Amino acid sequence: MRACVSGLFVACALSLCVTGAARAAGAAWSAPACGREPVAPPVDSSTVARYNASIDSVTAYEKAARTYNGCVAAAASREESAISAEARTRIAHVHEASVAVHQRIADNFSRLTAQLKAGAARYSH
Repeated sequence: MRACVSGLFVACALSLCVTGAARAAGAAWSAPACGREPVAPPVDSSTVARYNASIDSVTAYEKAARTYNGCVAAAASREESAISAEARTRIAHVHEASVAVHQRIADNFSRLTAQLKAGAARYSH
């Protein structure tokens, strides 16, 4: 039974590592509201009793690590959403300015073309 528990832990830990690797690349960000990251316990398999105690420690760590990871993921999602909203606002501002420049230039081209055509018509008779 304990071997199954430790096998399950390894599978879950690998899953957390794979999904969290991309997020950990720029490890400067943190989620202070989530508290401190749980520290992985050592595994002592020198005796059956110590091995069983290690399984209990690893199980407790797994629970704490999942809770912490969930908190960090939620905090990151909230912050990412705020950053995205700010970026959309900034992009809209830049886009509006760009469109205004495009419109002014198009209007100038239309006005200048009409003026040149009017001038050419005056001299073509």
